[in-house]
Amino acid sequence: MSLGFEQAGFDIAAAVEIDPIHAAVHHFNFPETAILARSIVGLTGDDVREAARIGRRTVDVVFGGPPCQGFSLIGHRMLEDPRNQLVREFVRLVDELGARAFVFENVKGLTLGKHRAFLETLVEAFDELDYRVRMPWKVLNAKNYGVPQDRQRLFILGSKKGLPIPSYPEETSTTENDLFGRNGKEPTPTCTDALADLPDAEEWHELMTADSVEYREGQCASEYARRLRCMGRETWHYGYVRKWNPNMLTASMRTVHTEISRRRFAETREGEVEPISRFFKLPRNGVCNTLRAGTDSARGAFTSPRPIHYGFPRCVTVREMARLHGYPDWFRFHVTKWHGARQIGNSVPPPLARAVAQAIISALGVTPERPVRELDLGPSELLSMDMGEAAEYWKVPVPIAKRDRKNGLHKRKQSEIEATNPTRLRSI
Repeated sequence: MSLGFEQAGFDIAAAVEIDPIHAAVHHFNFPETAILARSIVGLTGDDVREAARIGRRTVDVVFGGPPCQGFSLIGHRMLEDPRNQLVREFVRLVDELGARAFVFENVKGLTLGKHRAFLETLVEAFDELDYRVRMPWKVLNAKNYGVPQDRQRLFILGSKKGLPIPSYPEETSTTENDLFGRNGKEPTPTCTDALADLPDAEEWHELMTADSVEYREGQCASEYARRLRCMGRETWHYGYVRKWNPNMLTASMRTVHTEISRRRFAETREGEVEPISRFFKLPRNGVCNTLRAGTDSARGAFTSPRPIHYGFPRCVTVREMARLHGYPDWFRFHVTKWHGARQIGNSVPPPLARAVAQAIISALGVTPERPVRELDLGPSELLSMDMGEAAEYWKVPVPIAKRDRKNGLHKRKQSEIEATNPTRLRSI
């Protein structure tokens, strides 16, 4: 979300993230953004303004994806459910910051069955605080916004009463070939468009223990890959150009597979699920399935089920996941496959976030400008910290408890368990 909103023309004033490791990686990519490495519970609008050093300046938009899990109560009491605490805190911060607009992102399932009553309660809560919501709410699919991935997410858009309500962005791409050229839509990029120009990570032995290696560009890139390689100023959109080395293949640590697994991967048809591992095999002329995050250490620390490459008998690398998600090659992730995959799987694809952000900008009546300054990325050690090191860096307690060896579970405060998605402040 941070990247998509920056690309649309916003300055990212502050970001709130309880996981110190994810906060460190965000800080690497957005070195001028104030990071609050803590829960939003109890965080005030004044706390955010002080951290961001914006004084009483107008906050144009607040957005985030707080988890919603409690639906046993009815009416306004839904927001009183402890499992919905982060949603209540999100609503409160929007109000305390006096944001002109907000974006609430969540899973598609929130629109179904009894969950709809919760959304209606959320709309009422915003109404009582003098905010209007664009109705009906919509589920947007990333594949319709230039991303080679079938990924559906709910977005709720709203603004202060008296200001125009943001409209949902028009779809920009389609997977239907016969619609090419109609309504200004382009074909949705395919897995081949996303990955064909990347070298096979298994060409480098050093990627068994490192996540990066220097290389020379090989195959001709597709238009989609050219954009993610940042080949041309326009590919940075309205974001800040980062100083980076385009000859580094990053986030590409290899995965060790047995020969039996490789044989099964090779025998699996493209677009189908390998029956033993249950991994999806990418279709070279289609789109990826929904990339998942795996679980955090409180829920077993299971690695994300990365799909099988269409051309190689192995799972895709974190960089290949990033390509399938719409991240440019300069953007970095934690050096471990587990954290890197979680950071991608938990995030909104940047092109989709950019489309939503452009809709907010249009409603606010702002004309974005390309910044002149270039930014240095943060120090590389931010990408390799373990939990203890990251907590020490931010001077915060370790929020993830150690495994309880008796029952195999991790225990921590309920509010911390639920704080898996960051709530972020955005200001032009």
